[in-house]
Amino acid sequence: MKLTIPIHLAAADTERRIISGRIVTWNEEGNTSVGRTMFKAGSISPKNVKLLLEHDRTRPIGRVVEMTETPEGIDARFKIANTSAGSDALEEAATQLRDGFSVGIAVDNWANVDGVMVVSAGSLEEVSLVSEPAIDSARVSDVAASETEEAKEEISDSTESGSNEEKGDDVENTVTEETAPAADTVEAAQSLNAAASQPKFYSAPRIELTKVKYLENSIRAAMGDEDAKLYVKAADDATNNPAMFPTRQLTEVWNPLGTNVRGCIDALSRGTLPDAGLTFEIPKITQLPSVTEEAEGGAVADVNVNSEFISVSVKKFSGSQTFSVELLDRSSPVFLNELLATMEQAYSKATTEYANDVLVANGALNATARANDKDGILAYVASAAAAVYTATKGFARNIVVSPDQWANIMGYSDNGRPIYNAVAPQNAGGNVTPTSLVGNVAGLNLYVDAYKNGTGDNSMFVINPDAYTWYESPRANLRSNVISNGQVSVLYYGFGALAVKTGAGCNRFNFT
Repeated sequence: MKLTIPIHLAAADTERRIISGRIVTWNEEGNTSVGRTMFKAGSISPKNVKLLLEHDRTRPIGRVVEMTETPEGIDARFKIANTSAGSDALEEAATQLRDGFSVGIAVDNWANVDGVMVVSAGSLEEVSLVSEPAIDSARVSDVAASETEEAKEEISDSTESGSNEEKGDDVENTVTEETAPAADTVEAAQSLNAAASQPKFYSAPRIELTKVKYLENSIRAAMGDEDAKLYVKAADDATNNPAMFPTRQLTEVWNPLGTNVRGCIDALSRGTLPDAGLTFEIPKITQLPSVTEEAEGGAVADVNVNSEFISVSVKKFSGSQTFSVELLDRSSPVFLNELLATMEQAYSKATTEYANDVLVANGALNATARANDKDGILAYVASAAAAVYTATKGFARNIVVSPDQWANIMGYSDNGRPIYNAVAPQNAGGNVTPTSLVGNVAGLNLYVDAYKNGTGDNSMFVINPDAYTWYESPRANLRSNVISNGQVSVLYYGFGALAVKTGAGCNRFNFT
């Protein structure tokens, strides 16, 4: 899962094109894209990342120059590029128009504590400047919008002397960006000076080009109206020179075919994949020692504890793309980023479909067939929870549903009053909304799996997550050039394993 946590900026310092402040606060609850979330201390490590604008990877505006982990959270300083977008971002931050930080986090380990997603391990993917914050305690302390010669000298002197005046005594971990080569600085300065006399923005006047407007202004122009004459001239230019008004293609890419949300996997417990081997084993108790009531002087029953090993197979999930070097070198820079993003989505699809197949093959079908209505789902959840507890001696905590069942649940009502997305709690049976794939149904955490289908058998699972554990390695990509034809091959792959500890820890929906 990737979480986006917006955080307020606090102030603007307009001296050295630097934005700084706290990007993550430990042990404080906030509302993120997946609901209520909290980060444990040390759950995220500082990392050199780019500063983006509104999480758009095609719009970087700066880079981290220092990132420090403290007992309260993570503080960071970003150097803003001397571009139009960077200057606009500094001005917006200084005037509190775009006054929030937002971090993108890839979560590795987390737990649900009273409805709050408590993250214990994650990786920092990026930091963005945003306009809508959600966590109010982490704020920016400085924003700088111009870089004078005195400021440059001050930075240089501070670098040479190794000053640590800005660091507190409680610093635990720091990541600092290396100083750029002097030659790059000279070339950049020359380019900026050459463009200093040119306007940053310019555009042709925009006109409303309609038949009615053109007729009206033609009549007024014939009567001597100078503004109408200018309108007619501009309209004629636009009509007679269509090649001078090309249709622009944005770098924004809309992909309605894939998602990184993995409902079947997110509903299971998570583990760390061993560093070697294509199989591994988990000890499992198969018989408990006996304890019985005995009469005075009676013989004591002697039943030994027994165990066996669960053998778990490691699976490889991979995909590849081959394309021409011309496409890589002469296309938009966003191409490779989008290619990797779509391959990651394909990876998510393959792994969650694999997990779904394992749950279908090993889970227990509910003993009673149920209808797809408000009474049927309550009866199913009740019987499934009891069956899971009997099989695992642990509680069912999660329910995974298909998008079709998600729609059914949102539509269940009590005399016209919604049950699972009710505003008033009088008849609320949980919380399921069209804007979140995570919710609550009859006390179970809801996960919607985009790759499950229909409303029939196996369209819902009630799960004790401890009965199934998903082990996964980090994803990697390999790139190689084919000299004979000038093509580039990209391999995207990872390893995963699903341990079935007690098959009946998953109870599958039985449809009538």
